[in-house]
Amino acid sequence: MNTMTLWHISGWGFAALACAALLVGFSKTAVSGANTVSLAIFAAVLPARASTGVLLPILIVGDVLAVLTYRRHAHWPTLWRLFPAVAAGVVVGTLFLVWADDQVVRTSIGAILLLMAGVTVWRRRTAETEDEPDSVTTRTGRLKARSYGVLGGFTTMVANAGGPVMSMYLLSAGFRKLGFLGTSAFFFLIVNVSKVPFSAGLGLIDGHSLLLDAALAVFVVPGALIGKWAVNRINQRLFEQLVIAATVVGGLQLLLR
Repeated sequence: MNTMTLWHISGWGFAALACAALLVGFSKTAVSGANTVSLAIFAAVLPARASTGVLLPILIVGDVLAVLTYRRHAHWPTLWRLFPAVAAGVVVGTLFLVWADDQVVRTSIGAILLLMAGVTVWRRRTAETEDEPDSVTTRTGRLKARSYGVLGGFTTMVANAGGPVMSMYLLSAGFRKLGFLGTSAFFFLIVNVSKVPFSAGLGLIDGHSLLLDAALAVFVVPGALIGKWAVNRINQRLFEQLVIAATVVGGLQLLLR
């Protein structure tokens, strides 16, 4: 029995997954947060539980391509500040999943994403200048990093939706386009790779899922190349608007599903 037969994937279903994989590549090298649409497509075509295991290696492929493209632009002080808070968020997310059903999870994450998008827009309209990335060394910067880190860990644990959270943090911290992409590339590569043993232990990643991943991974590459081409043609203001719009779309998807 092949993987498509196992999950009863039609030709149109596979085409939708291929488009979602292409969008993963594009989001990793151009508009971070846009892959929330990919999450919805995978969950619609595959069983919800199985979709998380299939999507994770696809995301890692996109992360590797993003790191190779933007590795010189990562801001490591920010990353080191975030990781402990993200770990705490993962623990909180795990405890949340003990009692929350799917509807509560979707509603909570969707509301958080929309709230953060609104706060980010408000901050950017009322502040004359934004903090520089090295503001993580200030008390306010550290508090902001910890708050968003916990939320990022929480959302990536319960809904695999940490991308929009970290997008809002990097925008609010004043990252420019390339620094934004380089920092988020390393962040998600490390976080997603660390989730593999847990997904495998839960049976979400197995031979069948990896077979489907192998077929879909080839579509991530052209998506990443399109993103690399597009990001050089998107100015900073439009880039920020697209990231915020992707976050709003992701939040609405979770609330309306």
